[in-house]
Amino acid sequence: MNLKKLLWQWRGVVIATPTVTLVVVSLRIAGLLQPLEWQIYDQYLQWRSETRDPRIAIVGIDEEDIRQQGQAIFPDAVYAEAISKLAAQGPRAIGLDIFRDIPVEPGHAELEAVFRNTPNLIGIRTILGDNQDRDAIDAPPTLAELGQIGINDGIVDNDNTIRRGLLQVTTPEGDSAPSLGLYLALLYLEAEGITPEATDKQDVWQLNGATFRPLKTNDGGYVRADAQGYQTLINYRGGSELFETVPLRDLLNDRLPDNWAQDRVILIGPVAESLKDRFLVPHSSKMLALPRYMAGVEIHANLTSQIISAALDGRALIRSWPESVEILWIFLWATLGATLTWIQRNPGKRSLLRQIALLLAIASSLVLGTYALLLAGWWIPVIPPLMALVGAAAGVNTYVAHSASEIRRTFNRYLSDQIVANLLDNPENLKLGGETREITILTSDLRGFTALSEQLSPEKVVEILNLYLGYMSDIIDAYDGIIDEFMGDGILVIFGALQLKENDNHPDRAVACAIAMQQAMTQVNAAMRARGFPEQEMGIGINTGRVVVGNIGSEKRTKYSVIGGAVNLTFRIESYTTGGQIFISEDTHQDIGKINNHRLAIQSKAEVYPKGIKRPITIYDVTGIGGDIYNLSLTHESPSLQPLTQIIPVEYVALEGKQVGAEKSRGSLQKLSTKTALLHIEAPEPLSLLTNIKLVINTPSAPTEIGETDIYAKVQQLGPTDQDYVITFTARSPAVITWLNAQVAT
Repeated sequence: MNLKKLLWQWRGVVIATPTVTLVVVSLRIAGLLQPLEWQIYDQYLQWRSETRDPRIAIVGIDEEDIRQQGQAIFPDAVYAEAISKLAAQGPRAIGLDIFRDIPVEPGHAELEAVFRNTPNLIGIRTILGDNQDRDAIDAPPTLAELGQIGINDGIVDNDNTIRRGLLQVTTPEGDSAPSLGLYLALLYLEAEGITPEATDKQDVWQLNGATFRPLKTNDGGYVRADAQGYQTLINYRGGSELFETVPLRDLLNDRLPDNWAQDRVILIGPVAESLKDRFLVPHSSKMLALPRYMAGVEIHANLTSQIISAALDGRALIRSWPESVEILWIFLWATLGATLTWIQRNPGKRSLLRQIALLLAIASSLVLGTYALLLAGWWIPVIPPLMALVGAAAGVNTYVAHSASEIRRTFNRYLSDQIVANLLDNPENLKLGGETREITILTSDLRGFTALSEQLSPEKVVEILNLYLGYMSDIIDAYDGIIDEFMGDGILVIFGALQLKENDNHPDRAVACAIAMQQAMTQVNAAMRARGFPEQEMGIGINTGRVVVGNIGSEKRTKYSVIGGAVNLTFRIESYTTGGQIFISEDTHQDIGKINNHRLAIQSKAEVYPKGIKRPITIYDVTGIGGDIYNLSLTHESPSLQPLTQIIPVEYVALEGKQVGAEKSRGSLQKLSTKTALLHIEAPEPLSLLTNIKLVINTPSAPTEIGETDIYAKVQQLGPTDQDYVITFTARSPAVITWLNAQVAT
């Protein structure tokens, strides 16, 4: 009974820990975490700071050497001279990282003589070929006969990075051959009286107490790696150009001190970019810089230095834990994450912040701890335990939040997520009443949708609205807007009503949300076309002001809403827009950027006289916002007005609100574009800018259907004369659009 009670008390931990461990281990076994583990390992190596190994030096063949020789493949005489001069200085070992399987005259006989007279010279061969089906390259015959050959093959990971190297490999002839790096290191250590010593474990040997073990398929961050041959992780000292490197010409021209190579390991090899012998290594990739490749001869130098340093200096060789221990390691971190989260599972923002802060601190200790272990020579998994820590914490929080989530899911279909969260966290907010607060109001409306809905079945109208409102709702939620109401094709949104945070920048959020909504109309119209519906255009109005916010209604029926003159003014501002426009009030314009450093892109501004407002107001046509948080802009097409084959007589009437005026006037369409027209009026009374008008085409050449169809437009700007106006169409039937396009002169 006590065990059952204990399990219930810790049920979140009991469920989350093994579940998350199983998931993380499965992901690791599948190899999905291997690239991340490689990146962390590379970063750890970059964080280290190690000094240059003075026992190793490189004679590099650079671009200037190639220019002076006049060719990329140097004749044998050049290498014969270089090796002779090096040998005269008394190095412990010379590594020739140059392929010389065939003679390159002149000087082949001299080079053969040098090969026979330099017992500490090691040449190279390859036996693995590469992944492009190229054949292996043989060793210089003379050095092969003398047994002075090291293997030159590199092991490249799937991300084209060399992290491991060969110490020994079995040749096609069945012999065990050392790598170039191992051979050079053994020659150096032989002078110190150090030779390899066998142990009682297979494939494990020592050099002066330093134990060498072959890499296994799942060591470190590897998953099912090809571990053929005797491989080891290369403990790089640093990035490219860390070892002392002199150009070949300095050696040939006697510019080096007489004892420069004495008692050192000297490697001769290409470092020039054009010779294509450069590779990515853990130190290559930098976050804010292009990757720096390392020459192959430098990789051999690192491996040689690693072996010598392990034997003489006690420098750590990188190794890893057994798989069973690594699984236990993951399980322990999952347990830690689940336990700490379960203990602090009390609801509320403060509790969540404490959990996040604690998890960040623990994750930091994991990173620092595994980095310290790498400094000591242990490559321990980082990503799997980190995922287990966070995953277990998330699992416990998911379990704890399940019941509240069910309640929220029910209410969220009827109320905004923010309102539901506010009511659940603060039950006192359920009381009737409100408070005066400055907020920003956004309202949007589809242009010409009323006329379109008269031509479609109710089912089609609902389908269009659901598609459109679905896209818009997602964007409004992303900008923490509260949808107060859907009004047919219109949306009323409020920002800043719940004070989500101190110093809320609700005007900035509202404008950014409006721009994102207009940008999303491209996706909306693509979906409309796919379903056979006409494209839609939307206008948006925004205003900032003081309103009453709260629960309005009765004990039986309550609605969270806003009331005030600022709301009515927002609708007036929106009525001046055409499709694709965003108009904001002077109050909103002044409040932008007060908290965050935002600036608006304004296409134009106008002074208007909204109905019911005693004084004129200034409205701004916004096309973008940029600054600390938001960087959004609209791209407006400005198609030029084209002449017509003949002018199109029309009758027009001004609209007042949603009502059609009584007086009809005559005019004509002089020019057309895809969305605008040049209207010439005959009446002496001018049209006010931003006035909505209804037009009817009045020409015998138009089909009856065209002449009986209403066209809606808005007066945008003055034309060439006092009786000419540029109008923007807000609602046209597809038939009218087709007919008008046909009247444009080609």
